[in-house]
Amino acid sequence: MSNDIVSIDWLQAHLGSPDIAILDASWHLPTAQRDPRKEFLEAHVPGAQFFDIDELSDTSSPLPHMLPSPEKFSSRMRKLGVGDGKRVIAYDTAGLFSAARCWWMFKVFGHEDVAVLDGGLKKWLAEGRPTEDGPAARPQERHFTPRLRTMMVRDMKEVAAALATGSAQVADARSGTRFRGEEAEPRPGVRAGHMPGARNVHYASLLNPDGTLKSKPEIEAAFRAAGVDLSKPVITSCGSGITAAILSLGLTLIGMKDHALYDGSWTEWGGDPDAKVATGA
Repeated sequence: MSNDIVSIDWLQAHLGSPDIAILDASWHLPTAQRDPRKEFLEAHVPGAQFFDIDELSDTSSPLPHMLPSPEKFSSRMRKLGVGDGKRVIAYDTAGLFSAARCWWMFKVFGHEDVAVLDGGLKKWLAEGRPTEDGPAARPQERHFTPRLRTMMVRDMKEVAAALATGSAQVADARSGTRFRGEEAEPRPGVRAGHMPGARNVHYASLLNPDGTLKSKPEIEAAFRAAGVDLSKPVITSCGSGITAAILSLGLTLIGMKDHALYDGSWTEWGGDPDAKVATGA
């Protein structure tokens, strides 16, 4: 496997280990009309805590689930029992959709010992693995030391400059229909289309039908097929910074080091009337 992903078998074998923190980081698009916290109460991996992506954000920002301050992240992690020395395992209900965002947030705040459950709760349930229901047990608080790694994050000005100068490529994780502007965006006031010069690497192209990640050669091929030069820096983007993290995880797995995530993503860019927008392939 990898330091950044663990298998279903591995996690079941380590359930109850005192140095493991399991987080359900499920999140859904607004159009899905699903409540991930309610679903957590119905079934979750034994010992898991709920990692609320929307609450664990900069709630003062008009943009959805932007990175919180290091102080807020540290405070919330202490309450979840996640601290220094803990190995964090993140999963979601879809197989792999939002768990990579949780993985990326820990990386941004300097916690390297974090991995994604390959196949997530979808594969866990399909294989008849044990689950719990109801509220998570109150954990013992742990000290969490945040160490913000700013080079893993890009803002709109930096993305615009990268596109203008060619200093970095933008890989957009949204579906082809959204990227080409053939489908309306799920958030009001956000235009359809993509950043001029961006490449479309749909996050699903990195996944198998069961929600597990494809092999390293297949992941590499998906980026190359989209026109991404893996010898040059990459900025990942999507609708609101969630599935962009799947691309970031994929780049990490294939040994790519020079990449960052555009936190505002298309919600910010497409919602700015002054930003240039392209449509078509």
